Amino acid sequence: MRRFLATTAFCAVALSGALTITPAHAALETGSHAPDFSAPASLGGHEFTYHLAEALKTGPVVLYFYPAAFTKGCTIEAHEFADAIPDFKAQGATVIGVSMDPIDKLNRFSVSECRSAFAVAADPTGKITRNYAAKMPLLHMASRTSYVIAPDGHIVMSYASMSPDEHVSRALAAVKALKQTP
Repeated sequence: MRRFLATTAFCAVALSGALTITPAHAALETGSHAPDFSAPASLGGHEFTYHLAEALKTGPVVLYFYPAAFTKGCTIEAHEFADAIPDFKAQGATVIGVSMDPIDKLNRFSVSECRSAFAVAADPTGKITRNYAAKMPLLHMASRTSYVIAPDGHIVMSYASMSPDEHVSRALAAVKALKQTP
């Protein structure tokens, strides 16, 4: 029994440590080429297939990864992105959120927390998340990582922090700077 309790306590400490990992920076650096992808997505509860290459034809893309729909930080971040959509649209940018949640969960999240303002894509296998170096170690979920991708497919901003506080403001600043670049 004592060994079981010690093992359980060790696992709890290890899991809590994994949940509080805060990467210093996103692994895909500014200037690198963004990996193309297609994924099932939802906008306002309506499913469709999202294609990054198609979205880039209309302007820059803000691609953000988040751990799990309906969790506190992810809800805060979704609300902040939804509130800022008019500002992103004014700069010609679109926003897409990606998590490792299943599409049926994201159908609900896209309506309630994303307020039908932007799409969220499902990456249940984690392939997209890994390609963008946004997979949390040991857990089946993404880290909170944001990218701004220029229409030519190059990353112009990357930011990783488990706090949702600066993702929207940093992404919007990067989109505005991109628009001002000749």
